[in-house]
Amino acid sequence: MYRAKVTSKGQVTIPKKVRERMGVAEGEEVYFIEDKDGFRVKKAVRKSPFDDWVGYLRGKTSGLSSDEIVDALRGR
Repeated sequence: MYRAKVTSKGQVTIPKKVRERMGVAEGEEVYFIEDKDGFRVKKAVRKSPFDDWVGYLRGKTSGLSSDEIVDALRGR
């Protein structure tokens, strides 16, 4: 079990061994999730910048080869 104190500003330092086991680095976010037993701390997973492009070509490429799709995207 690990312990930490709450500062006057409500801040808590996560012990180093806990951060290492969670894979949390400086600047990353964590979630506080309430359940029937109290709260759990979970590492927030960053959204990939590529997630916005998933499915972008769906319906726009029927019958085209990959080379034709690339040419069309490049304005050729």
